[in-house]
Amino acid sequence: MIYSLFANSVTYDANSFIINGKRQLIFSGSIHYPRSTQQMWPDLIRKAKDGGLNAIETYIFWDHHEPFRRQYDFSGNLDFVKFFKLVQEAGMYGVLRIGPYVCAEWSYGGFPMWLKNTPGIELRTNNEIYKNEMQTFVTKIIDMAKEANLFASQGGPIIIAQIENEYGNVMEPYGEAGKAYINWCAQMAVAQNTGVPWMMCQQSDAPQPMINTCNGYYCEWFTPNSPNSPKMFTENWIGWFKKWGERDPHRTAEDVAFAVARFFQRGGAFNNYYMYHGGTNFGRSAGGPYIATTYDYDAPLDEYGNLNQPKWGHLKQLHEALKLGENVLTAGNWTDKEIVPGVNLTTHINGGESFCLISNTNKEGEPVNVNLNGGVYWVPAWSVTLLSGCNKEIYNTAKINAQTSLFVKKQSLSHHHKHHKSAQLTWHWAPEAMRDTLQGKGRFRASQLLEQKLTTSDVSDYLWYMTAIEVNQTKKVFLRVNTTGHVLHAYVNRRYVGSQVGTANQVGFAFESPVYLTRGKNTITLLSATVGLANYGSFYENKPTGIAGGPVQLIGNDNSTVLNDLSFDTWSYRVGLNGESKRLFDPATHHHHPWRTTEAPINRRMTWYKASFETPSGDDPVVVDLLGMGKGHAWVNGNSLGRFWPSVLANSNGCGDCDYRGEYNPNKCVTNCGEPSQRWYHVPRSFMNSDGNSNTLILFEEMGGNPKGVSFSTVGVAIGCGDAYEGSTLELSCHNGKIISGIDFASFGEPIGKCGSFVKGLCDSNISVSQVEKACVGKESCSIDVSANTFGSVNCGNLTKRLAVQASCA
Repeated sequence: MIYSLFANSVTYDANSFIINGKRQLIFSGSIHYPRSTQQMWPDLIRKAKDGGLNAIETYIFWDHHEPFRRQYDFSGNLDFVKFFKLVQEAGMYGVLRIGPYVCAEWSYGGFPMWLKNTPGIELRTNNEIYKNEMQTFVTKIIDMAKEANLFASQGGPIIIAQIENEYGNVMEPYGEAGKAYINWCAQMAVAQNTGVPWMMCQQSDAPQPMINTCNGYYCEWFTPNSPNSPKMFTENWIGWFKKWGERDPHRTAEDVAFAVARFFQRGGAFNNYYMYHGGTNFGRSAGGPYIATTYDYDAPLDEYGNLNQPKWGHLKQLHEALKLGENVLTAGNWTDKEIVPGVNLTTHINGGESFCLISNTNKEGEPVNVNLNGGVYWVPAWSVTLLSGCNKEIYNTAKINAQTSLFVKKQSLSHHHKHHKSAQLTWHWAPEAMRDTLQGKGRFRASQLLEQKLTTSDVSDYLWYMTAIEVNQTKKVFLRVNTTGHVLHAYVNRRYVGSQVGTANQVGFAFESPVYLTRGKNTITLLSATVGLANYGSFYENKPTGIAGGPVQLIGNDNSTVLNDLSFDTWSYRVGLNGESKRLFDPATHHHHPWRTTEAPINRRMTWYKASFETPSGDDPVVVDLLGMGKGHAWVNGNSLGRFWPSVLANSNGCGDCDYRGEYNPNKCVTNCGEPSQRWYHVPRSFMNSDGNSNTLILFEEMGGNPKGVSFSTVGVAIGCGDAYEGSTLELSCHNGKIISGIDFASFGEPIGKCGSFVKGLCDSNISVSQVEKACVGKESCSIDVSANTFGSVNCGNLTKRLAVQASCA
């Protein structure tokens, strides 16, 4: 591989980035290297490039790279240098967002826990100890990038870097120290001598030469704080993330395209989709708390790396259309006039060339007909029309001509079970060893209720709190535990008394249960569990977790008198589960294993399950269906798939029709009402054996579940639909080596319905099916000219004709 030895100059002005003297529009997409795998990276990057992007953006995740102070890890899926080299091999630019605070729905915002445990430290403010650690880490990353010649100034792909992240949103409570800190960040970054520009997102007072940028759903009205800075949209939120108990957020392709077109209409220079591929929160990386394991984000590439159609294709066509106007749009010479309320014509001019955009920001109403240069342009509500030369419509954000793909999950069959519907897994099991903790035996003691994340150093979701109380007669009392943890399980005298879980919109909860104390010594054992740590807000790192401070009290039968406050008694502690320290999740550890071959119990708390399975054939992504399980953690061959919690159901209300018009918010256009928040968990193919050896699935079940329904499936496109307007080209494809095996429906005229339920309208070309079959059947992809040339003339009155197609993939 030959990397360019020639430095690339990256400069900018108010109108655009200028790379090697050429003005360019930057279409970037976020792909976070640890949310996928090394093996997936080349395919994700290629699909991003095919989608019309010319840059890839990622954060750098401090907690994963420096889990212990000065002990670094850049191996495997943490090899960001390799990631950027693949970006360069694809001929794309890189955008490096160091932070090193990242937010990103990542546990603790990406800060390693040792940082918080450093004496005298205060994070994200003008604190010398913190600044020293931050500078050491930032310098380490920059030096590694320089060593690999990754900066454009060295002939590498990285054209811009970021320091800090969305600090402006939380800065006010930090006062003068916050201001001093931001100035220090800027100076420290510039002193790194990367030879490329630096930016700060959501930082209206960013000091020069930092470029301040905008994050959100819409950024057309954003103006940088320097007249010399280009207008940057660093996070165009293409969807939203999901928490346990929540529905699936969906942001329509029409609305995303509208936001992008409006941004470039008004002088935008750089748009980055957050996310372009969201991926998966493997391990314990999901933050929140209560953020789900999937980080799909409704991105153009779905969690598994499949094209999310029509979003991917609709944006690809937008990028192509904007690229046609690049020379004009980057010149910075434009005028804007309102034609009628809510409808604006923006004319960009460069020399003799022109490019126009007509936006209709009305949320409802009839399409507006705009007369311009002898043409009439039909602009629907909440849409933007792009006109090449100001006289030829090349794109409208509300008119989707890209295909829609419907995915199907096919259960994988075992080679030995060809005649069975599916391969039922055979389970071995092991109880979580709890004799020590139920008897109150810990590893260390304190005469107070400790804060969980600092006590565990975040090596586990679990912390045991144990104490004992003497009473002189048997009595019934109430145990009351106030916790800022996310889940609590309580035991008294080795007997389970109850559990409680919090929810995403509350801070902690109070657990209460009647308990019987017997004469003499009584042992109280509490297990607190976290579900990801807070990652956002002013001083978010100080938010307590666990039973920190309590109080833990015994209440009398009247449910009001406090009989005993145990908060400052002597408490014993144990970090994590015995099964975690014995590495039960890793089948490669060869010591005495407690696995039992008797029939696996169901609905049993604190239980480990183990089963073998064969790698599903083909290249389609693989998922494991954990419906029936409660809450816990899953591993394949020792690789963590993340936390599972299919017993938590999404709100059953609010799903239904979706209107793309009007401002987006995460409660608009939701799906998956009343279903498990997450039932399917991604198993990357690189986690499995490709050599015919069987694989091991291990589940730790905390609440009680039934593993009998667990199964593996592949995810592939079953149906590809297209719905395109006359005068456009419809592209259809099946992906992953599948071919178009048949045309289930085709009609050129005025078809009605949607993918899966199309029907012919009043007018229709009778050669629709045969023409589409001729063009597509037997191919992996095809393109059809949607015009009378292909389908003959059809009289539909003054209606705009469309072609609708439904194809099967096999």
